[in-house]
Amino acid sequence: MGKEPDNKRIPDAAVDKLFINRWSPRALDPSPIPQETLQTLFEAARWSPSCSNDQPWLFMYADTAELLPTYLEILAEGNRVWCKNAPVLAILFARRRFAYNNKPNSWAVFDCGAAWMSLTIQARFLGLYTHGMAGFSKESAYRLLGVPEEDYEAVCAIAIGRYGDPASLPDDLREREAPNGRNPRADMAKQGLFKG
Repeated sequence: MGKEPDNKRIPDAAVDKLFINRWSPRALDPSPIPQETLQTLFEAARWSPSCSNDQPWLFMYADTAELLPTYLEILAEGNRVWCKNAPVLAILFARRRFAYNNKPNSWAVFDCGAAWMSLTIQARFLGLYTHGMAGFSKESAYRLLGVPEEDYEAVCAIAIGRYGDPASLPDDLREREAPNGRNPRADMAKQGLFKG
């Protein structure tokens, strides 16, 4: 495992350090994650809030030498470069319709975001990291994993693992391997009426 970069993040208000220490590294250690630990991550996601308690998330994942190449093939080329070391790859899907009445669920992707964050925070509690990715082929996800597109929307790809050796990354990615900053809080939380 590699030495983690210095985290220079400074919060604008009091917040648990877990949120400051959550970031998305690309240098991941390839050593396996125990199945019990993985199930703990998915259990955390299971308890996320959702519209009408519908729980529309579906995490499809790979953590074996037999399955990982299939999931790697789903990723964009730029993500394959570093994800080849990830011991766990996942694709998060949102069920398009409510289970209880089969009507379209326009909140499903929002709810999946809550489940993804719960999984991510549980991972940090356990000393693991996650890295969510938009760089993947939805068409390949449906085709290779057998998830029916008419029933599920492919939301994101996820890499999970312990922090690895940054030397395993190409130069351009190694230079970016550090926790990044955030926009000012005042830009995202405004009291009262919108004034621009």
